[in-house]
Amino acid sequence: MVAKTNFSHHRRLLLLVSTLLHLFTTTIAIGVNYGTQGNNLPPPSQVANFIKTQTIIDSIKIFDTNHDILNAFANTGITVTVTVGNGDIPSLANLNSARGWVAANIAPFHPQTRINRIVVGNEIMATANKPWISNLVPAMRTIHKALLLAGIRNVQVTTPHSLGILSISEPPSAGQFRRGFDRAIFAPMLQFLRETKSPFMVNPYPYFGYSPKMANYALFKRNRGVHDRYTGITYTNMYDAMLDATYSAMRKLGYGDVGIVVGETGWPSVCDPGQPACSMENAAWFNGNLVRRSRQGKGTPLMPNRRFETYLFSLFNENLKPGPTAERNWGLFRPDFSPIYDAGILRNGQRGSGRGGGRQRPRPTPGKQWCVPKPGVSDQALQANIDYACSQGVDCKPIQPGGACFDPNNVRSHASYVMNFFYQTHGRQAFNCDFSNTGVLTAVNPGHGTCRFV
Repeated sequence: MVAKTNFSHHRRLLLLVSTLLHLFTTTIAIGVNYGTQGNNLPPPSQVANFIKTQTIIDSIKIFDTNHDILNAFANTGITVTVTVGNGDIPSLANLNSARGWVAANIAPFHPQTRINRIVVGNEIMATANKPWISNLVPAMRTIHKALLLAGIRNVQVTTPHSLGILSISEPPSAGQFRRGFDRAIFAPMLQFLRETKSPFMVNPYPYFGYSPKMANYALFKRNRGVHDRYTGITYTNMYDAMLDATYSAMRKLGYGDVGIVVGETGWPSVCDPGQPACSMENAAWFNGNLVRRSRQGKGTPLMPNRRFETYLFSLFNENLKPGPTAERNWGLFRPDFSPIYDAGILRNGQRGSGRGGGRQRPRPTPGKQWCVPKPGVSDQALQANIDYACSQGVDCKPIQPGGACFDPNNVRSHASYVMNFFYQTHGRQAFNCDFSNTGVLTAVNPGHGTCRFV
C-alpha cells in the first residue's frame, strides 16, 4: 500500500512538473500568423519544415482549420492555434453542432498536431453582427464542453479582440471596456477564461495609431514618452500602453488575474504612396524590438515581468488580399522563404531557403547580374516599385528630366534602372530583386548610351 501511495505521489509530481514546463514554454512563445491568401505560397509541408528547422518560431495561428496545414505540422512540436469561422458561431452555441465540429476538426489531428488553442471568430465585437456577438460566449462554453466530452483537456478556447473593445485607452490606467458590452459580454467571457485557465486574446497594433508626431512612440524609438497622471508612469512606447489599457479594463471588472495573449501585431513593409509609416526599416525595427522584448519577458509597467505569448502578423506577404497595398505586405518572408527584412526570427543569422529544406540560401553565382522587370508586368506595379525604391534611399535623379537615364521616358525603362540600383546596393541577393514577384535577374547589361547600370 505504501509503494502504491509513493507511486501515485511521484506520478502526480511528474504531472505537475510537466504541466508547469508546458505553461512556461507556451508563455515565452514567439508565434506567427500563417495566412493563406496567396496564389504563390509554398505547400504546408515545406512551411512546417522551414519554421521548425530555420526559425525560432515555436507556434503558429491559422485563420481556419485547414486540414492540410494541420497534417503538415504533425510531430513538429510546433503548437497550432486554429480559428472558428465567424459565420459558424451561432450554430456552435449548440452542443451537438460543437461536438460535430470538434470531431471533424480537432480530434483527428490532436495530439500528433499540438493544437493548443481554439479561437472563436476574429474580432467579433468589431463586426456589429448581433447574432455573432450574442452567441460568442455561449459558443466558447459549448466548444469547451465538446472538447471535454471528446476527452480533450489541454486545448484552450478564447477569442481575439481589436483595441476597439475599449471606450477609454488613454491614459492606460483608465482603460475601460465599451459601455454595454462590459457587463453583458466581457464579464461572463472573462469568468469563463478564468474557470478554464485560458487567456484573453488582444490584437494591439501601434501601426494603426501612427502619426508623424508620435512616430518614435509607436516604433519603440527614443522619445519623451507619454505620462499617465493617475499612476505617475511615463510610457515610452505605444505597445506597452495598449496592453496596460487592456489590463486596466480587465481589472476594473475584477479579472486582472486572467492572462493576456497577443494574437496579432506587426508592421507592414510597403504601403501606397503618401503613407510615411511604411518602410522596411520601420517594419524591421518594430518587429525586431518586439521579438527581443517578448524573449526578455520584462512585461509592461502595470504587468512587470509578465511574459506575453505573441503572434506576429504575418508569415508571408499574401498577394491576393484585397484592399490597400499594405494589406499584401505584412509578411516576414516572401513565398520562396527569403526574409523581407531581418526581424531576428531566423536561426543563427540564416537567410532562409527557397526550398524550405533547412539549408542556407545559396550564395550568388560568379559573374555580374542585373535586376530588371519581368515581361508583362503592369506599369502600375512598376511605378509602385519606383516609388518604393526611391523612398528607400535609391538615387532617382538619373530618371528625372535631364538625367542620364530619363530617356526613353517610360515607366518600364525607369523601373529597370531603379530596381537594379536597389538590387546592387542592398546585398545582391535574389530576394533583393523580387519586388513582389515582378523582378528578374539577367546576365545581360541593360545599360544604354549614357545610362550606365551599376
